Amino acid sequence: MILPAQRDLFDIPRDVCYVNASYMTPLSRAQVTAGEQALQLSSQPWRIGADDFFNTAADVCAAGAALMRAKADDVAIVPSASYGISTAAKNLPVSAGGKVLVMAEEFPSNVYPWQESAKAAGGEVLAVPQPSDDDWTSAILEVMEREGEAIDIVSVANVHWSSGAVVDLVAVSVACKRVGAALVLDLSQSLGAMPIDIPAIDPDFMVAAGYKWLLGPYSISLMYVAPRHHGGVPIEAGWITREGSRNFANLVNYRDGFEPGARRFDMGERANHVLAPIFLEGLNQLLGWGVENIYESLGAITGRMAAVLAARGMEPIASERRAAHILGVRVGDKGPALEATLKDAGVSVSLRGDLLRLSPHLWVDGEDEDRFNKVVAAL
Repeated sequence: MILPAQRDLFDIPRDVCYVNASYMTPLSRAQVTAGEQALQLSSQPWRIGADDFFNTAADVCAAGAALMRAKADDVAIVPSASYGISTAAKNLPVSAGGKVLVMAEEFPSNVYPWQESAKAAGGEVLAVPQPSDDDWTSAILEVMEREGEAIDIVSVANVHWSSGAVVDLVAVSVACKRVGAALVLDLSQSLGAMPIDIPAIDPDFMVAAGYKWLLGPYSISLMYVAPRHHGGVPIEAGWITREGSRNFANLVNYRDGFEPGARRFDMGERANHVLAPIFLEGLNQLLGWGVENIYESLGAITGRMAAVLAARGMEPIASERRAAHILGVRVGDKGPALEATLKDAGVSVSLRGDLLRLSPHLWVDGEDEDRFNKVVAAL
């Protein structure tokens, strides 16, 4: 179902056309209110009870699980994508001579942890080259077929962060199981905007930054941990993830055991009394809209934008090769000038390499599109 524009839910000035959700999403008015209430509560800490360290965090995990069709017990709260990938790297061994497969020009958070792991083990990080036709699925599967059981871990996105080109994660998962490789996903550029069925993909670990398509504030994110890794090793040795931690009077009776599920992987201070309520408000808004509806609605917007850009001689990524919510456009060496021109006209986009990246959300309305069309027509 195509949803109507939701611009009135956000504090976006009329002279700004914000087509940059892949960079960072604005907080909604309701989230700002939730944040103000959370700050007010934090100004009076005597009102914060023991249950407040657990209940909102549990609600965040439940809402996040609903977005990925998973169970709340499999979801942990982490501060960032790099934290989640680093957690996966700590729990998935690289063998001597083994390989970690990533996508070329991947976001650094999904590269650096693997470089460290591979170096320590005498392994290697292998980047799948950028396919000329943007068919990342075939490119990844081809390398996996060639390298076979030498691949220990495949760590990929399902939407390339700069182009919006999409990867068939079910097909990659099947290939991983065939060669015995673990599968790690960075869904920062898709979870919340694109329908995702985590149980159908069955990754070992998944992380998604909160401040992009999950409508969250900066520094709070979601991680999925497959049940087969629930007994793994967390990055932090925190207190709140231990069994019996709800009883504050007995915290000095130290426990080796953890709360069940993915709780052991939660970050320290996961109860964040300011960020968690804001995040929860955003997650509930996404669930209210419905991810399938969001995806269809954004696809209609990017489709119209792609047609306008193509008419001006630019090269949008083909619709069959990209996700519906992100539009990458090849602009060559004209990128910096185009980005500056759009910015001067109040149109916010991102430039990543030679790709102009457009990523609208439901706040984009007809007037925004008119502004965009006029600027492009004048290029």
